[in-house]
Amino acid sequence: MILQKEPRLCGSGSAAVPCPNTNMSRCCTLVVFFLIFIGLWCPGKADVGDFTPCLHFFYKSWPPKGLIGSPICQRYFNQYRFASLYSRPRRSPWFSAYIYSVPEGKRPRASWKFEPQLTYSGADGNMIPFPPGPLDQNVVESQAVGPDYNNSTYSRGHLNPSLHHQKHEDRSATFTFTNVVPQKSGSNEGPWEILEQTINRTLDAFCLGEAYIVTGVMPYQDEEHWLKNHRVAVPEYLWSAYCCPNYNTSLPIELEDTFPTYAAVGRNDRNSSEDIVPINPSAQKQFRGYDVRKMSLETLEVYLRERFKTIISVFYDQCSGSN
Repeated sequence: MILQKEPRLCGSGSAAVPCPNTNMSRCCTLVVFFLIFIGLWCPGKADVGDFTPCLHFFYKSWPPKGLIGSPICQRYFNQYRFASLYSRPRRSPWFSAYIYSVPEGKRPRASWKFEPQLTYSGADGNMIPFPPGPLDQNVVESQAVGPDYNNSTYSRGHLNPSLHHQKHEDRSATFTFTNVVPQKSGSNEGPWEILEQTINRTLDAFCLGEAYIVTGVMPYQDEEHWLKNHRVAVPEYLWSAYCCPNYNTSLPIELEDTFPTYAAVGRNDRNSSEDIVPINPSAQKQFRGYDVRKMSLETLEVYLRERFKTIISVFYDQCSGSN
C-alpha cells in the first residue's frame, strides 16, 4: 500500500490546517463563540503537528518510525494524556501511544470530543466535547464525527482504551474521535477486548516500571474501505505492542516470551485472508473471523513492513532496555 499524501494546508508550521472548501457558516461562528466562552479559544502552544510536548509517552522519548501523518499531543483539562499519529485524509489515527496504569472505578460515560487544532489554527489544544446543536462543517471536514458511525456496521474502536488508565480524566480523554477507528463489534466486544484485558492482567502482575503501549491499524492492501462515502477509512487489522523494560523475571512458563515486549494483530474483517491471522473455526459465531494472533514485536514489524512497503519501528531499539 502507498500512503496518501497529506492534503494542501493553509497556514504554516504546526498550526497549518486543511484549507476549507466552504466559508464559515453561522453554526461555525456559534462554535467559535462557544470556545471563547469556555476559555478554549486563545493563541497557545500547538498540540497538533509536533510530538515534542508529549514525548514522555514513548519509550526513550522515541515515537514509532516509518508512518506519515499529523502528530497530536492529546490534551485534556490542560494536561497531556496520550499521543496519536493522525491521518487527515483518512480522518482516523494511524496509532495512539500511552503509558499503562492500573484502572480504577467504572468506565466513564462516553462524552465524545474533537480536536480544535485540526480545524482552527488559533484554538487552544485541549480536546473539547461537541457543543449542542448543528455540527460545525469545518469540524466535519477536518475529522470524524458521530454521524459517520450512525447506521453503520462498525463501532467506535479505541486505540488507547479507557481500560488501561487509572485516573478518571485519563480515561475520559480516550473518548475522542482522533483516538478511534471503525471496528467491527465482533472484534471490539470479543477477541480484541479479551486482548486488552489480558494485557491489563499481565502488566499489572509482572511489569515493575512504566509500560509503554502503542496500538495502531493496518489499512487494506489493495483498495481502501470507507464509512459514509469516503468519510472515514476502515482498517483491515488492528495491532498493538507493549514495552516494559523493567519486569519481574520470575515469570510463569506461558509468559516467558512476553517480556520485555510483546505484540498482537487482530482481524477487523472476517472475510480477510488467513495469511496474518488464522481463523478459529470453533469460535462463537458472533466472534468468528475476528481472531487475535499474539506474536513477537519482530514478527509484528515484519507484517507492518510488508503492508506499508517501508520499515516500521515501533520502539526504540525494540525495547531492549539498553541506553
